Amino acid sequence: MAALTQTLSASTAITFDLSSLATSSSGLGGRESMQVDNSTTKYYGALVNVKGIIGHASTAPVAGQGIVLYAWGADTSLATTAIDSLDGTDSVETLTHAGVLRSLRFVAMAEATVATAGLTYFFQPFDVAAKFDGVLPNFWGLYVTHNHAGALGASNNALFSFQGLTYTST
Repeated sequence: MAALTQTLSASTAITFDLSSLATSSSGLGGRESMQVDNSTTKYYGALVNVKGIIGHASTAPVAGQGIVLYAWGADTSLATTAIDSLDGTDSVETLTHAGVLRSLRFVAMAEATVATAGLTYFFQPFDVAAKFDGVLPNFWGLYVTHNHAGALGASNNALFSFQGLTYTST
C-alpha cells in the first residue's frame, strides 16, 4: 500500500513592504501584499513565515496596541475582481468600511506589552489553507494594519515568505 509523504517547496518571498506603514485606529488603513497565484501550482497549503516586524524607532507604542495580520483568498485574481480596495498588489490601502475588514481571515495580533520604541514583533508560522477551512484558494494574500503610536519602522521589507505544501505517493 502506498503512503503519502508531505513535502514543502523551497521558500518563496512574498512581496510585502511594511516600511513606515502609518497607524490606523480603525484597522481600515493598512497594507496588502502582492497576491500569490496558486492556480497553477495547486499547493494544498502554504506555510507563511514572518521574520519580525519592527515598531517605530523613536515613538513607543502604548501597551495593548498591536500589529494585526489578516489573510484574504479568492477564486480569481484581484487584478480582475478586486475585494473592495484590495487589488492584489503590494500597496497601501484604505478599506471602505469595517465589514470588509471583518470579511478577511484573522491570522494573529502581535500586541505591545511594554511602551518601548523600536521593538521587533513576531508571528508564528501559519498555514493559509487552515484559515480557509483547509482549502488553499487559487489566489491569496495578506493584509496588515496597526494602531501603534507612530508609523512602523523604516526597514520592514522582505519579511514574509511561504513554502507550498504538496503530497507525493511513496
